[in-house]
Amino acid sequence: MTKDKKKPAASGQATAEQIAKWKQKHGEIFEIGTAGKVCYLKKPGRKELSFASITGGEDPYKWNEAILESCWLGGDEEIKKDDELFLAASSKLTELVKIQESYIKKL
Repeated sequence: MTKDKKKPAASGQATAEQIAKWKQKHGEIFEIGTAGKVCYLKKPGRKELSFASITGGEDPYKWNEAILESCWLGGDEEIKKDDELFLAASSKLTELVKIQESYIKKL
């Protein structure tokens, strides 16, 4: 007979109620998980992107730090502090910024 094994909750995991509150306040919410830890971020707007561009300049790691900090809603703080966890989460941050298709037409 096999026992039902539940996957342990990730460190920093939010409740469904908290996620619902964040969604109501911020719209789209994203969960990034790595090494058994999770964090939750809101979708960056112009304000956050501008801050990251100014703060980060030519340094992509500073850009990532600025986005992670300005969009952070909750989760395991170790993701911000530990280099390996930070780099793993950073690899997903560009997916938060979705650029719509546009066109230009000379009239």
